[in-house]
Amino acid sequence: MNPLSSCAITGLGFSELSRRPIGTARALAVQAVCAAAADAGLGLAQIDGLLISRSSSAPYGDLPMALRDDLGLDGLRLLNTLEGEGTSAIQLVQSACLAVRAGMATTVACVFADAPLKPASPTGASAFRRVMSLTGIAGWESEYGLYAAAGPHAMAARRYMHLYGAAEEDFGAYAISCREWACLDERAAFHDPLALADYLAAPYIAEPLRAFDCAYPVNGAVALIVGRADSMSSAHPVYVHGMGQGHLARTGLNNTDRSTRTGAELAAREAYRTAGIRPADVQVAQLYDAFSYLGMLAMEEYGLCERGGAADLLRSGRTRPGGDLPLNTGGGHLSGFYLQGMTPLSEAVLQARGTAGKRQAARHEVVLATGVGGCLDYHAALVLSPSKELA
Repeated sequence: MNPLSSCAITGLGFSELSRRPIGTARALAVQAVCAAAADAGLGLAQIDGLLISRSSSAPYGDLPMALRDDLGLDGLRLLNTLEGEGTSAIQLVQSACLAVRAGMATTVACVFADAPLKPASPTGASAFRRVMSLTGIAGWESEYGLYAAAGPHAMAARRYMHLYGAAEEDFGAYAISCREWACLDERAAFHDPLALADYLAAPYIAEPLRAFDCAYPVNGAVALIVGRADSMSSAHPVYVHGMGQGHLARTGLNNTDRSTRTGAELAAREAYRTAGIRPADVQVAQLYDAFSYLGMLAMEEYGLCERGGAADLLRSGRTRPGGDLPLNTGGGHLSGFYLQGMTPLSEAVLQARGTAGKRQAARHEVVLATGVGGCLDYHAALVLSPSKELA
């Protein structure tokens, strides 16, 4: 038996999600942890580990380790904050599993919270308007006016188009697939159908990325409970079968082509190896897709199709409702909500549980969830299942 499968996600909790100010990240984190504990059938006093993550855009004080006091968690055997950018949510679960297997804790709450939308910054563009290092050369991006995430990712998207012949209509097909799933998800931000004409009529944020190619940030929090599978009474345990990370170095203007080489292939290889599966065994995929091309690139890097084959896979309809390879079934970051790596991870848990309602995939024994950080510098992945042993 896979030793990882002795760990399970036994609780999942959401705070309120909103584009309006609804409280601090700290207050939202408390809501989510309490909801996750209740979902697992636990009292807060039974939690002996707490792992916390916040957005890399937020200061430490927004979500400090003192969250322990807000929750009244006394006598913790494990307490830490983790910062891996968009991989943080995946890494929270990985770290919790390792701690449980090592006997450091028995019941670990993992929480991510963010409240970037404020009266002074009511849009995603203003909330995340910070310089992202693309080159590793101090000050280069700001000198050339390359602010926020859309600029660097637009350059990578254009490179992807050049290498594989992808068109803007292909990015549109990805966005439309996500929207079709979002229409089935009560928690998603968007429920109106999206046509290709609507997509093409939307303004560019940073060419070739249009408004519908970009993530939709919200204020909110998501929490998970991770523990020993044999000591939990959860009605819907989700077992952790595989985990992997992949992080590549960047040196100046060399080695910056993130459309041909990222850490995803390493993360995928390790996740599949530890789970004892192949990419063809994946039945449901929840991919980090802060931009449409990122989702397409991940489809290829995680072996769901060949390099440059994402557009053909999308056109086949296999990733859409009714298809045999459901992809980002909650709407992903584009039409669902953007809480970084917790968006794909929370949907992966719902799908593995079989509790996703109208959007539930028929086959959900092998569910992949991924996270991406920086300008594709950091990658992490999990393989989850409702079964303690994978066939």
